[in-house]
Amino acid sequence: MKVARFAVLGIAIVAGGIAAFLASRSGAPPPAAPAAPVAAINTVQILVAKKDINVGQTISAQDMEWAAWPVTAANPLYLRRADRPDAIEQLAGSIARVLIASGEPLREGKLINAKGSGYMAAILPSGMRAVSTEISAETGAGGFILPNDRVDVILSRRDREAERLTGIESQIAETLLSDVRVLAIDQTVEEKNGQKVVVGRTATLELTPRQVETLAMGRLMGSLSLSLRSLADSDPSKRGNTPPPQDDSGPSNRFNMVRFGVTTTTIPK
Repeated sequence: MKVARFAVLGIAIVAGGIAAFLASRSGAPPPAAPAAPVAAINTVQILVAKKDINVGQTISAQDMEWAAWPVTAANPLYLRRADRPDAIEQLAGSIARVLIASGEPLREGKLINAKGSGYMAAILPSGMRAVSTEISAETGAGGFILPNDRVDVILSRRDREAERLTGIESQIAETLLSDVRVLAIDQTVEEKNGQKVVVGRTATLELTPRQVETLAMGRLMGSLSLSLRSLADSDPSKRGNTPPPQDDSGPSNRFNMVRFGVTTTTIPK
């Protein structure tokens, strides 16, 4: 009897082990599929900004570095190490024309070779002049004029001719200059740190030599204010009524005034 009991017990243990083994196999998750091989990405070394570079900042060799860039995403205008191994040394001392973020690829179009000159002289187009005029919150569109905006210059003055005819003091306001670019407000040449308003005391305008003379005469005749133009109105493709540049040779002591569609020539007194 004892032998039979041990035999039955042994069979039960073996059967239980087999059942447990089969149960564990049936509940186990399937083996994970092998990971697909990662395709190698072809890269090229291009020149990028090592840190943020502000507008008007003179960059040094420490502000630039070479970085791997996917070949498929490399713009032809990017500076490649294979083509320009000495680009860092060549561009050191240039001035940033626009804000360049850290890690952003550098392009020569974003930089100015000032050749020792200041930023303002470097960005002025050939034949243009930078002239400053006093403004205030009241005469500068409440401080909402920012660099690179386009404005009209308004002249407010006494109408001496009307006063002689009527004997009554008369004031008029007329557009002195139209659609001119603002280069800077005081020393601010860009919008910084999310700043939306720049309230300054002087605005630097981009003018032709003849417009410089007109602005100087306007200061003697009355007070000046700036009128901010819409971006749509400032679209270069829509400036069909802009007169061609005039001959700037020789001094000009005459001032053309347009009033009610009639142009008259005034000599400042």
